[in-house]
Amino acid sequence: MKRLSFALIAIVFLMSLAGSPAQAANAANGAKLFNATCAACHTGGNNVILAKKTLKQEALEKYGMASLEAIKTQVTNGKNAMPSFRGRLNAMQIEDVATYVLEQAEKGW
Repeated sequence: MKRLSFALIAIVFLMSLAGSPAQAANAANGAKLFNATCAACHTGGNNVILAKKTLKQEALEKYGMASLEAIKTQVTNGKNAMPSFRGRLNAMQIEDVATYVLEQAEKGW
């Protein structure tokens, strides 16, 4: 019984670490990365290549991009005119950028 109790405590502890703020996405870092990497094409949430496919809430919803996972996939893999940022940004940086984009979309850029 003691082993089971210890195991449960260990699992709860490890689960609490997984959600710790130190591992959470960082929108402030995402803003810096966005400005350095994405703003050339997406200043103010716009899109200089495909004007209708902006990063604004309405467009994100219309094109099925209004989620963290969808944006992370787009940034990681690229699509059409958008290049892949795999290799240029690591997974945490991509998550930071996606978090920033979603926050800005919700605020209306």
